[in-house]
Amino acid sequence: MRRSPQRSCIGCRAVRDKKDLVRLVHTPEGDYRLDPTGKLSGRGAYLCPSQECLTTAVKRKAFDRAFRGSVPREQVEALTKDMAGLVQA
Repeated sequence: MRRSPQRSCIGCRAVRDKKDLVRLVHTPEGDYRLDPTGKLSGRGAYLCPSQECLTTAVKRKAFDRAFRGSVPREQVEALTKDMAGLVQA
């Protein structure tokens, strides 16, 4: 039996199966966006699909650490909006 890869949520820091988390990516073009396929190129970070983890990640500035640089505020707000739409869907 094959094991699924494990990743850590940048919000709650829980280790879960990769398929249970949402991937966020910083593309080589400089965009920050959701990666529902998990195949976009760029630096990735994983987040639980919950509003609590998203709020915690924003409060702890986990996006800056995960993407190894300062993430512009408007990009964080755009990711928050995209995640909120995903959580409610």
